[in-house]
Amino acid sequence: MDLQKAMMASASGLRAQSIRMRVISENIANQNSVASDPGADPYRRKIITFHTELDRATGVTRVKAGDVDLDQKDFGKKYDPGNPAADPSGYIKTSNVNGMIEMMDMRQAQRTYTSNLNALEASRRMATMTLDLLR
Repeated sequence: MDLQKAMMASASGLRAQSIRMRVISENIANQNSVASDPGADPYRRKIITFHTELDRATGVTRVKAGDVDLDQKDFGKKYDPGNPAADPSGYIKTSNVNGMIEMMDMRQAQRTYTSNLNALEASRRMATMTLDLLR
């Protein structure tokens, strides 16, 4: 039944976006971290990738959360000569997480999650209406 396939595709989108929101939440929670020792690195931003996967048994193309990679952008620097993690110049490394970017990504993930949820609910309603007609 095509409605079941639509629900399966929407459900895979829900799973992928919930994983994305978890990764973004980790980034936001750690955006103010700094290096703990001289020469050590602070929290590095994580980026999730997605790919499609064909379920040959059902013929449904689903979205899957792929690897969680580390953003290789440079770390920030903050002048704090009294910090034990400061380099000889008095700078400490700060996380490469930009809170504004993370909030925009979170907003997009929320909207995509809501869209998948609405599609799933519409498919469920249509299936229920079809069963009601057959009674």
